[in-house]
Amino acid sequence: MEHITELFILSMLAIALIQSGIDKIGDWKGNLEWLTGHFSKTPFKNMVPFNLAVILVLEMAAGLLSLAGAIVLVTTGNTMVALCAAILAAINFILLFLGQRIAKDYVGAQTIVVYLIPTFFLIYLLTV
Repeated sequence: MEHITELFILSMLAIALIQSGIDKIGDWKGNLEWLTGHFSKTPFKNMVPFNLAVILVLEMAAGLLSLAGAIVLVTTGNTMVALCAAILAAINFILLFLGQRIAKDYVGAQTIVVYLIPTFFLIYLLTV
């Protein structure tokens, strides 16, 4: 099957990002409380609600686009939606990585890299 690797990575992104977005929606208060403490000694301390909303929108958009990209890829072979999804996911993960580094949560930053690697690989596969 053509594009099988891309389909698996898009599926992973759709699951991870949509689930994370749903978690933020379902427990906005809990996420906001935890993140407010997490970023209390950083330049982001007064921007946590805004930043959480931005991440939520990016996650849901990238997750839904990943799902749509996989469907379009299977049905038409067109890679444009998948590429847009991968780029949006990469932006999301880079912002999360930046936040973890600024909060000096180096273990958390390492965790984000686990998502960045296949996302970058997907961008590569869709552009060569």
